[in-house]
Amino acid sequence: MIMACQPHVDGHYYYYYYYNNNVCLSNLGVGGGASRGSTVGASSYSKPLKLIRQSGGGGAVVMASSGCNNNNGSNSKKMKTESFLRHVESLASFPSGAGKISRFSAVILGEALSSEENDIVLPSDDFSRQALVPSPQKYLEMYKRSVEDPAGFWADIASEFYWKEKWGQRVCSENLDVRKGNVKIEWFKGGITNICYNCLDRNIEAGLGDKVAIYWEANDPGVDGTLTYSQLLQQVCQLANYLKDIGVKKGDAVIIYLPMLMELPIAMLACARIGAVHSVVFAGFSSDSLAQRIMDCKPKVVITSNAVKRGPKAIHLKDIVDAALDESAKSGISVDVCLTYENQSAMTRENTKWQDGRDIWWQDVVPKYPTKCEVEWVDAEDPLFLLYTSGSTGKPKGVLHTTGGYMVHTATTFKYAFDYKPSDVYWCTADCGWITGHSYVMYGPMLNGASVVVFEGAPTYPDSGRSWDIVDKYKVTIFYTAPTLVRSLMRDGNEYVTRYSRKSLRVLGSVGEPINPSAWRWFFNVVGDSRCPISDTWWQTETGGFMITPLPGAWPQKPGSATFPFFGVQPVIVDEKGVEIEGECSGYLCIKSSWPGAFRTLYGDHERYETTYFKPFPGYYFTGDGCSRDKDGYHWLTGRVDDVINVSGHRIGTAEVESALVSHSQCAEAAVVGVEHEVKGQGIYAFVTLVEGVPYSEELRKSLVLAVRKQIGAFAAPDKIHWAPGLPKTRSGKIMRRILRKIASRQLDELGDTSTLADPGVVDQLIALADC
Repeated sequence: MIMACQPHVDGHYYYYYYYNNNVCLSNLGVGGGASRGSTVGASSYSKPLKLIRQSGGGGAVVMASSGCNNNNGSNSKKMKTESFLRHVESLASFPSGAGKISRFSAVILGEALSSEENDIVLPSDDFSRQALVPSPQKYLEMYKRSVEDPAGFWADIASEFYWKEKWGQRVCSENLDVRKGNVKIEWFKGGITNICYNCLDRNIEAGLGDKVAIYWEANDPGVDGTLTYSQLLQQVCQLANYLKDIGVKKGDAVIIYLPMLMELPIAMLACARIGAVHSVVFAGFSSDSLAQRIMDCKPKVVITSNAVKRGPKAIHLKDIVDAALDESAKSGISVDVCLTYENQSAMTRENTKWQDGRDIWWQDVVPKYPTKCEVEWVDAEDPLFLLYTSGSTGKPKGVLHTTGGYMVHTATTFKYAFDYKPSDVYWCTADCGWITGHSYVMYGPMLNGASVVVFEGAPTYPDSGRSWDIVDKYKVTIFYTAPTLVRSLMRDGNEYVTRYSRKSLRVLGSVGEPINPSAWRWFFNVVGDSRCPISDTWWQTETGGFMITPLPGAWPQKPGSATFPFFGVQPVIVDEKGVEIEGECSGYLCIKSSWPGAFRTLYGDHERYETTYFKPFPGYYFTGDGCSRDKDGYHWLTGRVDDVINVSGHRIGTAEVESALVSHSQCAEAAVVGVEHEVKGQGIYAFVTLVEGVPYSEELRKSLVLAVRKQIGAFAAPDKIHWAPGLPKTRSGKIMRRILRKIASRQLDELGDTSTLADPGVVDQLIALADC
């Protein structure tokens, strides 16, 4: 069966279904609006449906209900199709200027994807009918208002939250063009609020006090805990009162170096409640990396745990903190208090190293404080948190997010991108040490009064079925994870998935890096039983929340595409000269005009903020990512275009890894590039030139990897050390990373012209040493 859409003489649009050489006609109403005719059973036809032609001028890309008999003699069957893409206006009105969807193979939610070409998944009628954004038409209506009247659009949404005082006359003030002065972004300036109050008190006042806020699942199966919204507020207030008592004030920084215990969100919310600026550091960073962050933001207190178990292994976090505090003290930055949570399952306090006068056990002091704490009301533009991210230089960047705009943006993106319902149980597998944990473990869900799963351990411990065991245990309905985990579980085999029910799942999500179509299909077919749409989200630490994302009930989805922009987001693709490219194209992804969740600066370095993000293409925010837009207007992220590698969703600057390698006494020079990795997306490939006279050895290779692990963390360890007698450089001394990338990926027939190198013979030497 195939179909086509043609305008008819009476002004209605009709779709023609070709099935066994017979034509059936369905009336879609004037202007392409879909009407419901008699239903026919799609389940009786196993092949994908093909749209071969569609109407011009206002024609809709729609497959509507239709009565159709297959006239093959004796056995007439009724074919059922749903109203696939109902009420769609011309796609020429898309923000990208793309044309109509012209040709695809389609399945509806509930049908398995099998093809490797041009698949598209259409929301089922059932799903769309109950969705917050039920159709492309509704999306277009909301999107159009969000870009034509951003002040009105976001002010209406912001008014749903609690504000002690309303913002001033201007909802938004911005300058993204460095040619017109300093870059500046402000949203809801003058509005007085508190994000902790909106996460907790506001929900309790709305009757959600007894609703579970956090389901906590420990590393070891069978160990768990829960906190209702009322209980969570009490514990947040106790810690907030303690922090105030030791002198933490509005605007002071607090470093949080905790694993995924319930105490991590408690600590974040407690800081927000009193106006302190939290900086969560992923509890996988080394002591050197932690010390860098301590020296940059100069915290009043460090909050940590004595240890954590990841799988069967215990990691002594307090030892790492001690080393970092010693290192920062040498640079004149001392921290007077190290509040330490005793994680008894990983280590007892008797075995924990201790410094009297500085180190305090959480359990000894925090529970003694009152369970009520007055809120510190802050301006919408007051800082909420600092989160350090890798850049193209060796120094991490302190991304600064403020309160009001971030609150509104994260809450709204969570609500619509996951089609959130109050009955949902939501699980994001990210750690709060990354932006995903901030926005979509903590703030976005809790601003919506959601029940959130927080998992301490590894998703493959004790085996690769752990994730689905947790899904069944808590009846998780929304599951949000990284392509790295999807690919890892895919490699381990379907049996670890299919032994569990997973019937509670309703929406799946992907975050951190582009998900390749084959992993998308496996996620959809096997994990979601072909009935769960996938919100494949694109965003960054800097953006605060989703920028390009499917809305599950509205858009047909293409495996691997982030689809279309979220409300208020105006993505553009530009060429090397910064000229916007329309329609089908590839280039540099930029954003024009601001959005509420945008970061406001880099802590202590506004000049670097402007240079990195706004000077490359004046007038735009430059994302650092490449992007393709297909003929249907769908966005496909193609990865970083700067010197940053995306490893398992973690952005790692090549300069950071190179700096760590060169710190080794036997390393003279290093150049790092990213290569494709089956599980992690990108792997770290390091070319290393040794000090003259030092021989290559396996022990030295391990020692170099250890140097990176020590300075940055295990997640940044190179996957490959490639011995390099020399590096391909121009006569001016610039390393030709393009050539290194080709050697690393074994694309030796694509090396290009090497005659301009200072020493072209280096390339042959590197190729000869590729497998050493």
